[in-house]
Amino acid sequence: MIILDVMMPDIDGIETCRIIRDLPVLKNVMITFLTARNEDYSQIAGFEVGADDYINKPIKPRVLISRIKALLRRNEVSKSITTKKAEMGGIRIDHERYLVMKDNIELNLPKKEFELLDLLASKPGKVFTHEVILERVWGSDVIIGERTIDVHIRKLREKLGEDYIKTIKGIGCKFEFQQDFQ
Repeated sequence: MIILDVMMPDIDGIETCRIIRDLPVLKNVMITFLTARNEDYSQIAGFEVGADDYINKPIKPRVLISRIKALLRRNEVSKSITTKKAEMGGIRIDHERYLVMKDNIELNLPKKEFELLDLLASKPGKVFTHEVILERVWGSDVIIGERTIDVHIRKLREKLGEDYIKTIKGIGCKFEFQQDFQ
């Protein structure tokens, strides 16, 4: 984790975050804003350029430490998922380049779609509950609705096809593929 305190008058945190996200070597670094700016538009701008968290001051030191530990835990889960190579059913997931290939055609997936697919494909056939998906992909600090998962699943199905991600009504979803695809 890199913590930057931007003190230069000509560059703000949003621009710094944008610069960091544009550098391939720093693409996967975690970025947290710690700021006195608590306007909605500031937070939205931070998340839109790639922030992993946005913490408003003042904050009690123990709360700050707990939030950083939560981010690090999430990062460790993400790293444990990304240390393996995944190829199944005509789909290949390249973790180093954040790339998904289907039948040797490159698919352009946004970060959350990639992380959702990666989670589901990490254990084909296992049903991941909505709660587990929310925790592992979005984290416990972010408040989103279950419809967000549905939207991301729909977008993944549009890109992969209907046969890979199955919804288990009222529970969650799973990744599966037929053996004859390989």
